[in-house]
Amino acid sequence: MKFTRLLITCFLLFSVHSCNQGNNNGVRVIFPEVTGPLQITSNSKEHLLASYYGINSFDRSQKHVLVLQTDIKHSLPDENEPATLGLLDIDTGEFIPLTETRAWNFQQGCMAHWLGISPDSLIIYNDIRDSKYVSVIMNVHTKEEIRIIPYPVSAVSPDGKEAVSINFSRLRITRPDYGYGGNFQDPREDISLPDDDGLFLIDLQTGDSKLLVSYKQVRDLVPPIAENDIAWFNHTLFSRKGSKIFWLSRQMDGNRRHTTSLTVNRDGTDLQRCFPDDWHGSHFDWLNDDELMVTASYEGRQYGHVLFTVGEQNYKRLGNGLLDYDGHGTFSPDEKWMLTDTYPSAGMREQKLFLMDMETEAVISLGRYVQPQEFTGFWRCDLHGRWSPEGDMIVFNSTHTGSRQVYLFRLNF
Repeated sequence: MKFTRLLITCFLLFSVHSCNQGNNNGVRVIFPEVTGPLQITSNSKEHLLASYYGINSFDRSQKHVLVLQTDIKHSLPDENEPATLGLLDIDTGEFIPLTETRAWNFQQGCMAHWLGISPDSLIIYNDIRDSKYVSVIMNVHTKEEIRIIPYPVSAVSPDGKEAVSINFSRLRITRPDYGYGGNFQDPREDISLPDDDGLFLIDLQTGDSKLLVSYKQVRDLVPPIAENDIAWFNHTLFSRKGSKIFWLSRQMDGNRRHTTSLTVNRDGTDLQRCFPDDWHGSHFDWLNDDELMVTASYEGRQYGHVLFTVGEQNYKRLGNGLLDYDGHGTFSPDEKWMLTDTYPSAGMREQKLFLMDMETEAVISLGRYVQPQEFTGFWRCDLHGRWSPEGDMIVFNSTHTGSRQVYLFRLNF
């Protein structure tokens, strides 16, 4: 599939706020020439990108992406079912095995990151060693394990020197498709809001950790929690320069899930909610070090991609009404574009990818991908698109051919 360079006139196709009212010339947006999607993994096994959406999968040279390979297709993996972590050569399609990991799932892979201290050679990924969840720093060229960190990572700072860790056993109880099998952390399932667990900051040079924000510290920021229920943390992400951290605190109220979107400075100061009551929050990305997009219930009434400045109430729904749903939005490195997706539609089970121009909020489609009915629940496949470091490629997961594979778009601006 190839899209020619598009000149899109807002008064013909889109409602663009920056249009000059009464000017028949309108506002024209030049979208990139888009080539793809090209399947870059083999149908011989199931493949998925080795981390959560929005996390860079490419080495700095943009020759390889980090991919998991598995025979598991329609079940939730446990600690006895390892996946193979490897490098995928995007030009040849060659899968280069690096190691196996037993700490992985279909939603977030093994949370593999390229480390900013050496983004063409060093990665960190989660594994299980000696009946503990850990993270491993590896040189992908020599396959040497440089260091084993005694904590699993959920986010890594842009400079590659620190990481955030959460309790993946607690997550396995509350959101099984995001946790790991084996119960190799104390889930503290009998404590609603423990004061010795929560969001940890890890020094990746020494392996030392400190509790940055405990569950107990968020008590007054989240809805009241029932005595027999527990809160859990998930979806952590450093801001673009690493000064702030975003994450979600969640809890159940009967059959209803409550979500509170939170931020904190890297040094543990200025803990705050992102939204007023009943806005909740779901998916997210940092536009820069201060502006954050979270899909949330705008004014408690309409879900959308909501952009705002941390600490301010300058909330703005992106997409001019076209993106009023819960998608996995992520920004290009130059902050000029946002990529997002949809969940499968109720009837056709179509998942869609969209590209939005940040200046005008004009939107184009990057295709429709039908997810087979058997990919549901814990082994569903969200598209989870993400950008290359130069912003000229996009990769995503899909099952539209009947197996889970990785696809690539090339963008010519």
